Amino acid sequence: MEVQQLRYFCALAEERGFSRAAARCHVSQPSLSQQIAKLEAELGARLLDRLRRGARLTAAGEALLPRARAALAEMAAARGEVAAREEAAQGTLAVGAIPTVAPYLLPRALARLARRYPAARVQVVEEITPLLLERLRAGGLDWVLAALPLPGRTREFVAAPVLEEPVLAALPAAHPLAQRARIGLRELRREPLLLLRDGHCFRTAALAACRRARWRPRVAPLSFDSGQFSTLLALVGAGLGVTLVPAMAVTARRDCRFLPLAEGGARTLALVRLKRRPPSPLAGRFAAEIRAAAR
Repeated sequence: MEVQQLRYFCALAEERGFSRAAARCHVSQPSLSQQIAKLEAELGARLLDRLRRGARLTAAGEALLPRARAALAEMAAARGEVAAREEAAQGTLAVGAIPTVAPYLLPRALARLARRYPAARVQVVEEITPLLLERLRAGGLDWVLAALPLPGRTREFVAAPVLEEPVLAALPAAHPLAQRARIGLRELRREPLLLLRDGHCFRTAALAACRRARWRPRVAPLSFDSGQFSTLLALVGAGLGVTLVPAMAVTARRDCRFLPLAEGGARTLALVRLKRRPPSPLAGRFAAEIRAAAR
């Protein structure tokens, strides 16, 4: 049984005539008739009644039709999957990620993608959210991995959440409150608050959490211009203040303690793309790998 025979049979069943089915399949009528006859011989059953003005399915033909359609659909899906894989294998991908996510969530996803598509070319841009969205808007990026809500005008974007992670307070290990099971933000109101530099969405989120807790933070007098949690935590460990960090930035440190917030609190990370630009096969695979890494 050949795929072409099933294709001819389905066309004949729908067109109810040999000439119309042959025209639809772009073959001559004798060729189509010959292939249908071979199919009937292989199955040992007459599939069609040849009428003066067309053809009609027999009971055997009616039984075969849904299975033939399903087989053709599976073949089409298989061809599509192979084509998509080949396109992805030779494709290019440009991804933007905010600095408070890139070192933690991207490496595993990119490693899995590289193993699957070693010839694919991938560019990663680490930058603050507004600049990434500008590049996405201009068509320079396929995806942006950022925290919600997005700043500014966002109607042209599609944002798909991939992870919601808790926000924790980071205290020096020697701090009197460091052994608590959890802590309220107002309990830290006398402490200098260390923050990432202006423009980082997590700085904005930390200050918003303080406002909700009715805490007007005393920002540490230290001049500090960094976008890395590792530097921030080193300063906390040295006793220069306290800070807030997302769960993925928590590392095993002897000089810091990480406490859940009594008020709760979490940030939502999302993959963002342009509405008018559906993801390519490679971009779709990257999104799947990010979701797997987030899990």
